[in-house]
Amino acid sequence: MIVVLSPENDIPNEIELLHQLFEEGLEYYHLRKPNKKYDEHVAFLNQIDPQFHTRIVVHYFHELINVFPLKGIHFQEAARALHLEVPSVYFMKLNMFGKTISSSFHHPQDIENATFEFDYHLLSPIFSSISKVGYEGKGFDVNGIRKTIVGMGGVTAENLSKFTALGYKGVGVLGGIWHSESPVETFKLMKTYFE
Repeated sequence: MIVVLSPENDIPNEIELLHQLFEEGLEYYHLRKPNKKYDEHVAFLNQIDPQFHTRIVVHYFHELINVFPLKGIHFQEAARALHLEVPSVYFMKLNMFGKTISSSFHHPQDIENATFEFDYHLLSPIFSSISKVGYEGKGFDVNGIRKTIVGMGGVTAENLSKFTALGYKGVGVLGGIWHSESPVETFKLMKTYFE
C-alpha cells in the first residue's frame, strides 16, 4: 500500500505529475494543502481529471466529500481529538458511504488505544524525514499491533523492506516522491516492491 501525500505548497508541473502517478496506479493520494482555503481546494480538485477523484483523500474541508466523489477523509492528530469524541455528530453532515477514514499518529501506543476504527493509520516518523529538516526517525516496530499501519518518514525506494520488517502494511511518502529527480520512476519502483 502506497499513500502519496501532496507537497504542502504547490510545485511546478504538480498536476501533470499527479496525473502520471495516477496513470501508473496510484490508489491513495492525500490532498494535504494547509495553506489553501476551501475555494482553492475546489480549484485544485477541478484541475484533476474526474476519473481520478475516487483515489483522493482530503485532510482539510472534509465537506468536499459531498461535492466530489472522493476516496475518503483524513484526520490530523488535533482534528481527531477535536471531532471524534462524539463521531456521530461530526459525520452526520458528511456522505461517508463507502468512503475511507484514516488518521495521523505519532506514537504506536495511541494507535493501539484508539477506539475509533480507522481504515488505516499513518504513523510517523519511522526514519528521519526527507521533507522536514530535523524530524528524526523513531524506528517504531508495530509487528504486535493488529491494525493497518502505514509508516511515514524517510521513505525511499531503497528502504521499503525496512518498513515491512517493522510491521508496516505500506508507506506514506511525501519527500521521497516530490524531492526525487524522477517522481514517477520512483513511484513505479515502490509499486513494484509492494506487488
